[in-house]
Amino acid sequence: MTKANKAMPKSRMTVVYVKQPFPKTFSKSIMLVGPTPRSPEVDSWRPDALRILKQLGYDGVVFVPEPKDGKWRHNYEGQIETEEKMLNRADCIVCWIPRNMQTMPALTTNDEYGTWKQSGKVVFGAPKDAPSVRYQEYYARKLGIPTHDTLEATLKSAVERLGVGAKRVGSECQVPLYIWQTQSFQQWYRNMREAGNRLEGARVEWTFRTSKNRSFVFVWVLHVDIFVASENRRKTNEVVIARPDIAAVLAYRPGKTLMDTVVVLVKEFRSPVSNSKGFVFELPGGSSLKPDKNPEQVAAEELFEETGLSVEAWRFQKHGSRQLAATFSAHHAHLFSVELTEKEIAELRKTAGAPHGVEADSERTYVEVKKLSEVMQGDSCVDWSMLGMLLSVLNERKTGK
Repeated sequence: MTKANKAMPKSRMTVVYVKQPFPKTFSKSIMLVGPTPRSPEVDSWRPDALRILKQLGYDGVVFVPEPKDGKWRHNYEGQIETEEKMLNRADCIVCWIPRNMQTMPALTTNDEYGTWKQSGKVVFGAPKDAPSVRYQEYYARKLGIPTHDTLEATLKSAVERLGVGAKRVGSECQVPLYIWQTQSFQQWYRNMREAGNRLEGARVEWTFRTSKNRSFVFVWVLHVDIFVASENRRKTNEVVIARPDIAAVLAYRPGKTLMDTVVVLVKEFRSPVSNSKGFVFELPGGSSLKPDKNPEQVAAEELFEETGLSVEAWRFQKHGSRQLAATFSAHHAHLFSVELTEKEIAELRKTAGAPHGVEADSERTYVEVKKLSEVMQGDSCVDWSMLGMLLSVLNERKTGK
């Protein structure tokens, strides 16, 4: 054995070709998307890709949309369905386009790239002399897709993005790594299983990403197939929408009666708002892009950002965590309260009309100090979820339960 062979990383790579069964478990997966030769006189680029992946020490699954023996069976619709399943299961789609307009025009590849380019799991590559790839390169730059001009660099980028992966079994393999690893998915999935239900299938419908290079999955939408154990049936016609949990703070000053209680709201324009005033009226709150930050920290930071009032976290009383809109989104609100002094209420009243928030995130909030009686009026435009949190805290304070 030569020194070069001794130095080569060990690889437990699993290659899945057309007509072969999908693995029942894996930690990471790549699909090799690109032009496929239809003539035995034209060599495929995929054997070189597999060789490079082995040299890189890649130890996951590779989906190859070609027959292992190179003999096509002319089942066109079956081929499309297989490729669709591969694309959905892939944690990373390596889109390599060594386009040749005579032998490998890559027309199907154009459509696959177009369908998946906004998924967040594409790595793009094309040789420097490849014709007609300017359109794909434009969107790669616009969407922050890693782009390379050699097959080796493209595959290395994919392997680095996947890292060690995460083990999934059965239908879990249909949940791509970038959603599987989010705190919001794990919370939803844990609660679903604790209820005795079972995930039978999943398909990504949409994701919304934030932060630098769109690296943080802020919202994800999965079309799911769930076995509902208590009803002995499958539910297949809904999506799960999730985002990071929020921490909300009810800052208040007790009054002579419950309705005289003074509460602090923030007024903010949010695009989904649907009321006559054109603004959302809510408790100060929000979420963090750092999943390890505890809700108390988030609550204190959000209160300061949105009202300008600095309150130490130890003053907060915790009221638990509940879903906000169970028929729409899986995320929860961690609810806190803090009793303010007369001085603090006076300071907040002085800031009425002054903008707060994080301008870099296009956040602009205004302090609203109101009595509970005003908040309860029909024209206050405070939504039901906010009213529920307000009354839950104040009733708990009144009854001591």
